[in-house]
Amino acid sequence: MALQLNLLHEQFAEERQRQRDPLKLGVLILCGLGVLMLAFYMWKAYQTLEMKNRLNAVQRGWEQVEPKVTAAQKRSLDLTATIDTTRVLDTLIEDRFYWGSFLERLSRCVAPNTQLTSLEGSVSDDNKVVSVTLDGIAAGGEPRAASEEFRQLLLEQLHQSYSEVKVEFKTLEDLDTSVNIAGSNMATAHFVLGVSLSPLGLETAKAAAVSAPRAPKK
Repeated sequence: MALQLNLLHEQFAEERQRQRDPLKLGVLILCGLGVLMLAFYMWKAYQTLEMKNRLNAVQRGWEQVEPKVTAAQKRSLDLTATIDTTRVLDTLIEDRFYWGSFLERLSRCVAPNTQLTSLEGSVSDDNKVVSVTLDGIAAGGEPRAASEEFRQLLLEQLHQSYSEVKVEFKTLEDLDTSVNIAGSNMATAHFVLGVSLSPLGLETAKAAAVSAPRAPKK
């Protein structure tokens, strides 16, 4: 039987060891990467879970607050509607035309020899123009002159309270009938007056005219 001696045992062992080292290193690197990836995914999972918990907490808080917010919004809408309605009513009250003042000034102009048979009046939708039609009879030695005197007096009275006042005859004609005034028979004339005016007071009208922008001169 032949005896074999391995005199290069140490060299062979080192060679085999070197051959195994790259494999071990690769395995170790893969294991390290696997551990890092596992840690990364665990960290992301933790962050996701924490965000879900925060979202759930916010949703629970919103569910508690939402009825109050909805009620507050509804209350705000109701208050806004009430305020708007109040403003409209205030505007209507402030801008409305008071016929009492007009009739008072009209009554100051009606002399004993003048009689009004009808009165028709209207106010524009924007409350800026008042139109009145007066139908009446004037008596006197010169009934047309008496009618003109009534027109002039009414124009002066209305100018004291209103702006853009116009008082013009629509009809002025002599009548065949006469009336007895203070024991004297007087001829009569029939007249129809058209009155137009702006309810805006004189001071307000002047202020509006001053504040209105003027066109540049060319």
